[in-house]
Amino acid sequence: MLPCINWLQPFLALISSTLLTRGNNCPSSCLCPDHHTVNCAGQGLTKVPDSIPLDVRRLLLSNNWIPWIPSDFLVLYSDLVYLDLRNNSLSQLEPGTLSTSSRLVFLDLGSNNLTEISSETFGESRSLIKLRLGNNPYLTMVGRDAFTGLTSLRELELEWNGLTVLDVRVLEPLPSLRMLRLEGNPWLCNCHFAKLFVWLKENQHKLPTMEGIECSLPLDGRRVPLSLLSEDSFRECHGALTLTDYLIVIFSGISVSVAAIMASFFLASTVHCFQRLSKGSKGDEEEGND
Repeated sequence: MLPCINWLQPFLALISSTLLTRGNNCPSSCLCPDHHTVNCAGQGLTKVPDSIPLDVRRLLLSNNWIPWIPSDFLVLYSDLVYLDLRNNSLSQLEPGTLSTSSRLVFLDLGSNNLTEISSETFGESRSLIKLRLGNNPYLTMVGRDAFTGLTSLRELELEWNGLTVLDVRVLEPLPSLRMLRLEGNPWLCNCHFAKLFVWLKENQHKLPTMEGIECSLPLDGRRVPLSLLSEDSFRECHGALTLTDYLIVIFSGISVSVAAIMASFFLASTVHCFQRLSKGSKGDEEEGND
């Protein structure tokens, strides 16, 4: 009997630790007002706590100094629906970190040091309804497929970042979008902004305010409110060529030149052959006359 008990002890210990982790084991320096909420806001944390219950649904980690999120974070906490990481020191998001959550509804990454939102950062987070990415002053790049798969997203905040341009195709995979914030960015009034401007005019009802959305003129850098612009402001862009257009023109020009050279060579060779044949025929005639 005793050997059996000794053999079972490791398994009993493992089961006990798992139950404790999924129960009321609240991390130190945090508050757990109910079984599914962990509040670690404003505790000076430099990393995500290790002893968070696995069945947590609301996790508040705002106002700390957390610089990164473990790549398997949402794999461990699959029940999480509300995640607040506002006002931390996040500078980048590891690929796949936020692409494995099927239940996450609210995500706040505002007031951090993010520099880029790469393509497919959020993967297939189809339950996500509200995404806050505002007040990241170093955020200058949003990948074309950054929000692909967020079919339920209703509110997207990108205000007060460092964006000078935004590919309008970034917004196309968001069929449920109802609110978009873009104010406070240093937009440039160029041909890249022209397409976004047309989209904003057509979807003005999705903008809570037009105030604060300004772009800088290319010549003198003077900032102009969006409300004072019209499609005529970008009329010079209608005939402008994109990089792809330039490459097509260059490639076409090279192809035409090569074709012309080959045609000239073929024509010259043909003429030369006829000339030689003509001379040969004349020589034969002269020899026959002799």
